[in-house]
Amino acid sequence: MTKSWYSDLPQFYQRQIKAAGLDEAGLTRRRLLKGMAASAGVTMAGLSSRPSQAASQMTYMCWEGYNDRRIIDPFNKANDVEIAFDLIVDSPGGFAKLQAGASREVDIVSSDMPWITRLGPAGLAQELNPDDYSDVYATFYDQFKPPFEPLIHDGKTIGVATRWGWVGPCVNTDLTKPEIWKSYDPVFDDANKGKICVMDWGDWPILPMALHAGINPYEELDQNALEEVRKVLRAMFKNTRTLVADLTQAQKGLLDGSLLGCIGAGSYLTSAVRKQGHKNIIAVVPEPKNGLKQGIIWVEATAILKDTDQPELSQKLLKHVVSKESGHILSLLDSTCNVVTNKAVEGLYTPEERDILQVDYMWTAWDNSQMHRIAPNIDEMLAIWQEELAAAQ
Repeated sequence: MTKSWYSDLPQFYQRQIKAAGLDEAGLTRRRLLKGMAASAGVTMAGLSSRPSQAASQMTYMCWEGYNDRRIIDPFNKANDVEIAFDLIVDSPGGFAKLQAGASREVDIVSSDMPWITRLGPAGLAQELNPDDYSDVYATFYDQFKPPFEPLIHDGKTIGVATRWGWVGPCVNTDLTKPEIWKSYDPVFDDANKGKICVMDWGDWPILPMALHAGINPYEELDQNALEEVRKVLRAMFKNTRTLVADLTQAQKGLLDGSLLGCIGAGSYLTSAVRKQGHKNIIAVVPEPKNGLKQGIIWVEATAILKDTDQPELSQKLLKHVVSKESGHILSLLDSTCNVVTNKAVEGLYTPEERDILQVDYMWTAWDNSQMHRIAPNIDEMLAIWQEELAAAQ
């Protein structure tokens, strides 16, 4: 069987790549279309047109929020540059798009850290010299300073961490006490039947349940370990069948009291409603169980593409994105609020903003959590999820 560029990924991600038309067949079509577009003088589908008023142009692939005008406009003005954005809605899709040829159009990318790190072995990202970013790292929390192992591949630094948060139970403190969420036991309590929401977000609800079962999902799992994952998912579905894919639905349920807790999300869910004044909605992390940390830390990072024709501007933009001023904006968006890696940003927070972001709690969450990466057995766990969900219905 011929090996494709994505064949070493779990089937979960391979299916997403094929669905997006970024498999080998789609790749060929995309390159053909790109060639046709170039000959016709138009831009590649999915990428914004590059304006021509400024001295320089760049393209930035990122999550929404990194393109906030309060962040980008000062950079454009200071550097006489115009930036076109290629907004991603999921990290595997963004990676696949770069692999499929967009890396020749994009200068810099901000995405989930496992996929930024993967740009290194894929030959798409520049190796960063940490010494060139010593001014940036001087302002960072120690946890993200070099050598930051999750962003290193084969001894090479691939990107710079930008924003982070934690995955753990999201609860309404008017209905439940945070103290009882020192474990995931409330998920299985008959008294909470029908009151627990589970996010239908791929692996995110499975990973914490595996941890609760005493299984580290970030290690290779044998059949016995997978059977324990099955048992814990079966027990979870027995007590709740409220699956929600829409973040706002979960937020609404927590706010109106129809739900007292949510599994498979975390600070990404709670922060926006806390910014709206609902401080009774919090994200917590259970305490370690038999030495196994129960929470999950996610990190976003930024890398410079190897084929950029604007390496100096890209480096400037990367430093600008993680600056104190940009970090303050990036951490307090309307859509979501999450802490950043620049410690100096803390000096800009008002007491209210610290409270919104649960700054006083974030290192407790960090200390009790696993660092998120691609789980080796995600395909088997997703198959078990589907089987147990079907059996519960």
